[in-house]
Amino acid sequence: MRTRRSLAAIVLLWFTVAFGLSARPGVGEEVADFFNVVAPAGADPWVCRHDGWYYATVTTGRNVVLIRSKQLSTLGAGDRRVVWDPRGGSPIARNLWAPELHRLGAAWYIYVAADDGDNANHRMYVLENKSADPFEGSFVDKGRIADPSHDRWAIDGTVLQLGAQLYFVWSGWEGAVNDRQNLYLAPMRNPWTLAGPRVEISRPTHPWETRGAPPAVNEGPQVLVRDRRVFLFYSASGSWTDDYCLGMLSASVEANLLEPASWTKHDKPVLASVAGVHGPGHGSFVKSPDDREDWLIYHAARHQGAGWTRLIRAQRLTWTTDGFPRLGLPAAPDRPIPLPGGEPKRQRFQAETAALEGGARPVLRPNASQGASVLVAEGPDSTLAFEVHAKKAGTYIFTIRYLNRSERHAPAVQSLFVNDDPPVLVSYPGTGPGSDWSNSFVTGRLQRGRNRIRLGGKERQVEVDCVDVVPEDGDQSARD
Repeated sequence: MRTRRSLAAIVLLWFTVAFGLSARPGVGEEVADFFNVVAPAGADPWVCRHDGWYYATVTTGRNVVLIRSKQLSTLGAGDRRVVWDPRGGSPIARNLWAPELHRLGAAWYIYVAADDGDNANHRMYVLENKSADPFEGSFVDKGRIADPSHDRWAIDGTVLQLGAQLYFVWSGWEGAVNDRQNLYLAPMRNPWTLAGPRVEISRPTHPWETRGAPPAVNEGPQVLVRDRRVFLFYSASGSWTDDYCLGMLSASVEANLLEPASWTKHDKPVLASVAGVHGPGHGSFVKSPDDREDWLIYHAARHQGAGWTRLIRAQRLTWTTDGFPRLGLPAAPDRPIPLPGGEPKRQRFQAETAALEGGARPVLRPNASQGASVLVAEGPDSTLAFEVHAKKAGTYIFTIRYLNRSERHAPAVQSLFVNDDPPVLVSYPGTGPGSDWSNSFVTGRLQRGRNRIRLGGKERQVEVDCVDVVPEDGDQSARD
């Protein structure tokens, strides 16, 4: 069926180009899949689920931002709130990395790495919020969390909870020299205090863990507990390289986790680069909305060689018959993957079937969703338009699959017009010189029934493949 639709789209495009015909306004197709970018910019994603909401954090470098969304596939459209904004002079005012949000007992805790402007002073800090909703109340600085006898460089802290026992896991230096990052574990007395010394549970030794060295890197630990086993995933090799990947340790829940011999390191990476997905790493794990599936949220370079310029992807993980997680290969970026269980179907509009005006023109693109896309030129006269039929009025998310190949990776901007409402600006981070598609997310209000949607150029040209429209609240019945 998809092959026939692709051929039809190419034939329509050929007639449009050959005879100068204007395609009719696009008609949406109901789909139950998505193209695998859940945010066009971001690093070190952490996602947890609470009371029907997904709460996410990413590295901003200067503060801690909490993101809230009903759906995994549209995290990039989530509400945002700055929950911690340190001022100058604070020991945690600079280089804030990899914050994580945890519900422990009756409070929320954020663990974040920070320094005073000198990387050698990076340490882990704890913030506490006693509100039931982390979007409410205030986060209070509980201070540094460290082993006093080995208070060394530390980043990427996370919490492992087994029953009533808490453990803190992080990446750090053995001494004061930046030659290697190891993984350390220590028991916790409470969510902001360690109860014993750190224990090294992993250091980079395999060739796939040491590419880009020095320093050799094990970092970004993340935990899954299932069927009496603890699985600890971590990022290996230089984060600035395309060799960045995910490794895995495992242990029995009955073992003494403070004994390094209790942990088994698997001898191959569990997720590594493939064509179109470069340097996958720093993953976190969360359930689908229907609670039936396990999903990995991870960052990757926006294009080959992009290093720390990243976007966020997601994919489902499954389990082997002997109880081990199976991540497989990174999901192919140019084919849609099934939506997380419990997310609503959405309408997909192919750009090449939209009504085109001004400098907007169709382009044959083999890795576009149906073999073609539309290049929207800079300037308000270059537009594409389509119609959306909504069963109910409300806020909807527009997911726009795009290429922005501008020089020096400068962001592009378009205006989204919904009916007669004022335009909403859509930002498109650079995607590099090739054909590495990304998604941008924006919200708008739809009225019940017919809605006129138009995308117009503003700053720099953008190539648009398709647009997905989905209700922000995840309502399965919102499509007409």
